[in-house]
Amino acid sequence: MKNDNFLRALLREPVDRTPIWIMRQAGRYLPEYNATRARAGSFLALAKNPALACEVTLQPLERFDLDAAILFSDILTIPDAMGLGLSFAQGEGPRFERTVRTEDDVRRLPVADMGELRYVFDAVALIRKSLAGRVPLIGFSGSPFTLACYMVEGGGSDDFRLVKSMLYARPDLLHAILEKNAQSVVAYLNAQVAAGAQAVMLFDTWGGALSDAAYREFSLAYARKVFAGLARTAEGRTVPRIFFTKGGGLWLEAMADCGADALGLDWTIDIGEARRLVGDRMALQGNMDPAVLFSPPESIEREARRILERFGGGPGHVFNLGHGVSQFTPPEHVHALVEAVHRHSAGASRA
Repeated sequence: MKNDNFLRALLREPVDRTPIWIMRQAGRYLPEYNATRARAGSFLALAKNPALACEVTLQPLERFDLDAAILFSDILTIPDAMGLGLSFAQGEGPRFERTVRTEDDVRRLPVADMGELRYVFDAVALIRKSLAGRVPLIGFSGSPFTLACYMVEGGGSDDFRLVKSMLYARPDLLHAILEKNAQSVVAYLNAQVAAGAQAVMLFDTWGGALSDAAYREFSLAYARKVFAGLARTAEGRTVPRIFFTKGGGLWLEAMADCGADALGLDWTIDIGEARRLVGDRMALQGNMDPAVLFSPPESIEREARRILERFGGGPGHVFNLGHGVSQFTPPEHVHALVEAVHRHSAGASRA
């Protein structure tokens, strides 16, 4: 592989500079992405077309000197493969035709059919071939709890009223959903690795909305089940795992024992403090506020340098945003960030 800094950093091995990739790096802030999406006709049509998914996955790598590619897809492909009928309304986000709210709904809910997700694995294989060893490819999934939020609510939510009501009133039903989700996620990520993904990331977007006790029981416990079921090696090399809970700074010490190799951080916790909490057990990924990218390049460089300095020397840092890049971000500001991270970390002690 021409550039394996990303994989090495996740395993806390020496690198010559801090690797960087950007959550949602293939997205609406890039005009070429918007052109490809318009050709596809819709977001789902784009995600379900391996050739077009490959095209948009590679687009940010042509613009920026990134150290990893991430599969272009969506976390909600799993509940769609469970028969819930995913759709995306313009400007309204994801919606499911069928929800999972009653005992009968839960009983009828299958583990996701991997045959229904063949388009994802075909995209992984095509992207990996097209990368030709340039940088590693990341596969990903939503966490069992985050998937459950969408499945119960029927889409996005501001207050998670329905899923939290189930959590407290009928925890047995939510546990049953989470068990099926965990089985589905394990099969899904292992199939991505078999198709060529070289690292995997579990996005727990909504776990941070829970109480301390509920997070440990309904989110973290099922993340542990996922990591326990994943293939550890492929092609003779360790497959690193990243776990990201948005708003998860409260649980870093507990998360450090979940079976992942690295923890993603949002921007609400100091990365130096996070490193103190997890010690040498985990690599860390993050953690710039995406809003910084609306500021001038000199401000972006200053914030990037501050985060690098707060992490300190030694291995185990992958630079990223604390969540996905906004669709309104000027692409040249992403370029400024990537260049600043590489410039200020090159030659520093990363061993």
